[in-house]
Amino acid sequence: MNIALDLLQFKADLKTKTVEGQSYLFDAIRKKYLVKTPEELVRQLLVFHLLKVAQYPSARIAIEKELIINQRQKRFDLLVYSKSFQPLILIECKAPKVQLSDQTFRQAATYNFKLKADFLVITNGISTYCCQMNYEEKTYQFLDTIPNDS
Repeated sequence: MNIALDLLQFKADLKTKTVEGQSYLFDAIRKKYLVKTPEELVRQLLVFHLLKVAQYPSARIAIEKELIINQRQKRFDLLVYSKSFQPLILIECKAPKVQLSDQTFRQAATYNFKLKADFLVITNGISTYCCQMNYEEKTYQFLDTIPNDS
C-alpha cells in the first residue's frame, strides 16, 4: 500500500549552499552539510516529515550508522528510536529514479534482522511503503501511514 507523502512540502525547510559548483544540503540531525545527491534529498525531506508531521524529536533519529551483518559493514539510512531508545522505525531511502522492488525490501529486512525495529519503511520520495513487523508470527502488515510518536 503506497503511502501518500508530500515530501516536497518541506523543500523550503532545506538549507542549501553551493561551493565551487557543488551543491550541498544541511543535515539537521548530524548538523553538517552533505553533498546534495538525489538520495540525500529524499532522506533530508523525510527527516522533516519525521520531525514536523510524525513529531519525533531529533535526538531519537539516527542517520547512516554502521551495522555489521555477516562480517560485512553496512549502513542504514534512517533509524527512529522509541521513547525507551529501542529501534522503532528502520527507513531505507532511494533516489526518485530508483524503482522500489523486492530487492529494496530485502535490503531493509536484512538490516532489520540485526535491529528488530517494529516498522520498516522504504521510499524513493515518490513511492513510500511502511510495514509493521510481527516477529512472533514471522509476518508483516502494510500500513497506510508512517507511525507518529505517541
